[in-house]
Amino acid sequence: MTQITSSPLMGVLLCVGAYSTALYIRHKTRSMYANPFVVATILIILFLSITGIPYSHFKAGGDLINMFLSPVTVILAVPLYRHRNMLNRYYGAIAVGISTGVIAALVSIFAISRLCDMDIMIEKSMISKSITAPIGIEITQMIGGIEGITILSIISTGFIGAIFAPVIFKVLGIKHDVAKGVSIGVSSHAIGTSKALEMGERIGAMSSLTIGIAGIATVVMVGIMDMFLWD
Repeated sequence: MTQITSSPLMGVLLCVGAYSTALYIRHKTRSMYANPFVVATILIILFLSITGIPYSHFKAGGDLINMFLSPVTVILAVPLYRHRNMLNRYYGAIAVGISTGVIAALVSIFAISRLCDMDIMIEKSMISKSITAPIGIEITQMIGGIEGITILSIISTGFIGAIFAPVIFKVLGIKHDVAKGVSIGVSSHAIGTSKALEMGERIGAMSSLTIGIAGIATVVMVGIMDMFLWD
């Protein structure tokens, strides 16, 4: 039995099965709370807890999927290419929006951490909460944070953004596709972008663009913070 559960194929099949089930639940319920990513995560946790399969066995397959995660995100460039005229027209507003969002994300975690007297390790682990997981994990490894906390922070941030973004846009009267896409991409990365694509291809395109640029900007900013604030 151990030979089966420790096989990377088991982890891959579990991920595929859990996500397929989550998509079915989302289709049947049509609830904005039934985010497939979050539901699949919960299903996997429940399965491992009930069966007693060690996380290290599941991780062998999870790491295999994670290896392909970064290259696959390139597909997000397809809607951006279709609407590249928006990038040429609004590049100034996009640059300001991304810069403001990145700074706000970093400052908010730093300020809350210091006000609540959090441990530096927790602060380092949460600082990359608003960017896509592959980049966020690399940042955490670079500055010596805790990978598990980083993943939890990223998932939570994306889930919250995907749920509340439409509500916030409605309350604040934000109607422009560029504003919606940039704000979702800079604050709630790929999970939010999946919601942005549901809201419209142009919104999804702007959100896709923002993910990459925000990730690069965060790497630079966190590198500077690591030299001067956490040294």
